[in-house]
Amino acid sequence: MTVFWFVGAVLAAAVLLLVLKPLMKASAKSPVSRREANIAIHRDQLRELDADLRGGLLAQADYERARRELEARALEDASASAASSAGGRSRGVAWAIGAGIPVIALGLYFSTGNPGAIAPQADPHELSAQQLEGMVERLAARLRESPDEVEGWKLLGRSYTVLGRFPEAADAYARAAAREPRDAQLLADFADVLAMARGQSLDGEPEKLIARALEIDPTNLKALALAGTAAYARKDYAAAAAQWEKMLPLVPADSEDARAIRANVQEARALAGTGVTRQELKGTVTLSSKVKAQATPDDTVFIFARAAEGPAMPLAVQRIKVRELPAAFALDDSMAMAPGMSLSAHPRVVIVARVSRSGTPAARPGDLQGTSAPVANDAQGIRVVIDTVVR
Repeated sequence: MTVFWFVGAVLAAAVLLLVLKPLMKASAKSPVSRREANIAIHRDQLRELDADLRGGLLAQADYERARRELEARALEDASASAASSAGGRSRGVAWAIGAGIPVIALGLYFSTGNPGAIAPQADPHELSAQQLEGMVERLAARLRESPDEVEGWKLLGRSYTVLGRFPEAADAYARAAAREPRDAQLLADFADVLAMARGQSLDGEPEKLIARALEIDPTNLKALALAGTAAYARKDYAAAAAQWEKMLPLVPADSEDARAIRANVQEARALAGTGVTRQELKGTVTLSSKVKAQATPDDTVFIFARAAEGPAMPLAVQRIKVRELPAAFALDDSMAMAPGMSLSAHPRVVIVARVSRSGTPAARPGDLQGTSAPVANDAQGIRVVIDTVVR
């Protein structure tokens, strides 16, 4: 039995490492911000690729494959940077999952009483990933039998969020909110994942949830951040600045969060004062009939712009589901992933639409993809056809 507990502790630590490492890494502090370092690295790598192509060291096919891999890494880094800038959401989720996984694992052990389920010959990383998925599904099953456990629904919502399963996360938060309707943080979390599940749009129900959260707690950081983002998206820059400004007394004055908030407030004020209208790049994405059978309605579609000549870092990203295709898209500077990496900073861009079978930004064999020709950064009526299988 002592050996079993030791093995169990090791496996629990492995699961925690897999879940917490990527989340906590994004919040680590250093003199140079992580996203700025990543941008510099991607630029250098792309320059090396271009030089190798010109020098005849790379064939065109190898160059395209290497650039696609670099683009995928850049997209992953950009997504991580965006999550990190949203007020520490990743850190909160990491600690919540970190605290919850051992509790769930211990509960599952006592409920099933099956120490023999730990197979010593299995690959430890594969087992840990399966164990995490299994724990989440067993928690969901337990909550279906005991639906009044509010904290359980909250934990399930956080777990699904970490796994990128936003519709399921929204459903879990909805069940928690029905039982605890005056929890401001719960309502803010619910609004956030509901927006993610609806293509990153805060219009409609998400914005109503944010308003309810602020009625209950006017100092809720996440609700204020989301309220400002919603106002900015509808071009009400004065309201965006006002909401974000309310966040400043709630964070340490010399913190990275405070600096980011002040920069957002200044930008919104500038736009409000000059009456500037955001530059938008618009078009439609369709799925070709020749690859349609290889996609499912719930597959994720990433639509993003990258510089036609320059770094592979995405300049703006939109996410939808295959069932929404054909779909119109609109990309603008509000979707920028890092300072200086915006549509307006690059006159010519390429639009990429990718069906991700795994739901992750990185391109993988079997994904479906379409790419536009280089276009102006304010082009209208762009048509992107997803018609190629990623090899």
